[in-house]
Amino acid sequence: MTKVVRWNPMNPVSLMNEFDRLFERPYTRTASNWNIALDVAETEDNYLVKATVPGVNVEDIEITLEDDVLLLKGEIQREEEVEEAKYHLRERRYGRFSRSIRFPMAVNRDAIEATYTNGILSLNVPKAEAVKPKRITINAN
Repeated sequence: MTKVVRWNPMNPVSLMNEFDRLFERPYTRTASNWNIALDVAETEDNYLVKATVPGVNVEDIEITLEDDVLLLKGEIQREEEVEEAKYHLRERRYGRFSRSIRFPMAVNRDAIEATYTNGILSLNVPKAEAVKPKRITINAN
């Protein structure tokens, strides 16, 4: 038998459960709008972004940068269903996808390079010269 517990907004467990519920909802993926998997790494000079977008044509991917926010969006076209086939499992996604990344510092928008190989979109996003760390040498007397 399930125990009925009165909800108390100040109870940390109830509050955490409520936050979990609220934050899970926006990330629920549907067939028409979902996110792609990303890796974002940082070196001294660049940000390296890799996105997994298998089965997507390069023409169906759009990359924009505005106010140091990189936006990747595109669409995976739905394949024709076989009318006489009986599907036992359909997990492949189709439809529009989008993903945005806010960089913590300014980037050099004119030097961004993008490549697409075997379903992996790779971006090399150089940091702006003004924000790169500069080593200052100390002169000994």
